Amino acid sequence: MNLPPKVTSRAFERLAEIGASGQGKALRVAVEGGGCSGFQYEIALDEPKEDDLVLEGGGQKVVVDSISLPFLANAVIDFSEELIGARFVIDNPNATSACGCGTSFSM
Repeated sequence: MNLPPKVTSRAFERLAEIGASGQGKALRVAVEGGGCSGFQYEIALDEPKEDDLVLEGGGQKVVVDSISLPFLANAVIDFSEELIGARFVIDNPNATSACGCGTSFSM
């Protein structure tokens, strides 16, 4: 069963820290063709659009466009802080392989 992606509380907390909602912005997570494995994630602050799926928590929003939604079914959007840096990450059970950068995957 395909469920919409989930967003962790840590990801919503990070959006609050950077003040996304105060700027009228949401975290946009999209899937585009390209990258070294066939598809790549595009993650950016953007204004919500009419046909977006809006996921809300802690006064913050994460949006996914209707074309990207099937690629992100059952995925988890999180925020990770590691020695090499901090970034939003996606745990996508639909991906059959991913590259080392973590932004490119195949299905």
